[in-house]
Amino acid sequence: MSETNTLLSLVPKAEAQQSMKDFKSDQEVRWCPGCGDYAILAAVQGFMPDLGLAKENIVFVSGIGCSSRFPYYMNTYGMHSIHGRAPAIATGLASSRRDLSVWVVTGDGDALSIGGNHLIHALRRNVNLKILLFNNRIYGLTKGQYSPTSEVGKITKSTPMGSLDSPFNPVSLAIGAEASFVARTVDSDRKHLTEVLRQAADHEGTALVEIYQNCNIFNDGAFDAIKDKERAQEAVIRLEHGQPIRFGADGSKGVVRDHLTGDLRVVTVTAENEADVVVHDAHNPSPTTAFALSRLADPDTLHHTPIGVLRSVRRPVYDTLMADQLEKAVEQHGKGDLSALLAGNDTWTVAG
Repeated sequence: MSETNTLLSLVPKAEAQQSMKDFKSDQEVRWCPGCGDYAILAAVQGFMPDLGLAKENIVFVSGIGCSSRFPYYMNTYGMHSIHGRAPAIATGLASSRRDLSVWVVTGDGDALSIGGNHLIHALRRNVNLKILLFNNRIYGLTKGQYSPTSEVGKITKSTPMGSLDSPFNPVSLAIGAEASFVARTVDSDRKHLTEVLRQAADHEGTALVEIYQNCNIFNDGAFDAIKDKERAQEAVIRLEHGQPIRFGADGSKGVVRDHLTGDLRVVTVTAENEADVVVHDAHNPSPTTAFALSRLADPDTLHHTPIGVLRSVRRPVYDTLMADQLEKAVEQHGKGDLSALLAGNDTWTVAG
């Protein structure tokens, strides 16, 4: 199933061909040298011209954190908003201005701690937003405390004896909230990151993209298992819709369904079990298999980590439903009177 985002037709097109340079602001980019955010910024700036949209009708909304400096560096409209509240602000913007392409940039702390409630409701409502969740498994801006995605036993300034908290799996959380588009990619894989961004932009509704991003100051090497070429062969499961889920040297490993438990598991592919290898269906209306895929990765070692689009399904879009409801209300009752609504049925005159 190929998706065509008809909602993009509501966003004005650019009058002339744009380039990466058109999306670079005049602000000095200020992250720590070597930070993975630089790679993500370059990928997004390089990808934006492909949308063909007027940059004046593109908005980036962020919360608080290292990733949330993003709007400063994009030559579009944007807002560096409140800690954890970017999805709420972006929801209001996307719902009231359907002529805008609205993007949210957030981090694992911003989105999954104080902002967790806002995130899950944006996902379940299926607002027409694109949410980029930078996951470095640490609090970087506040100098190295453990985050909601830090592994158990993580020793940080705030957990000197090791974290006791089980980490969130962001893509599992999103699928559990019935998100219509869920993907995972890596900051250092420019080609893969750009392709996932393209698919997210083409999706109608909320698209959540988790981006593994290295914090070389406070959590350096957190994703070495999936970045080192040799180790990645056995650790990374690249998902492609319609293709058997195989990985490893020469596709020697595969994902099959356990007939006893219904769970997915990794096996060495043989002539006897090759037919059992699961074919990836990102468009399956049921989230069951996508959720099972999201649980394959070991949270400590990241062994068997799926990357790519886990789920991409069609669901009614909140913005469209709201616009239709408002139009119907006007047809049936005419335009409302805001002053009368605020006053209600009971009013009082207070003597001077």
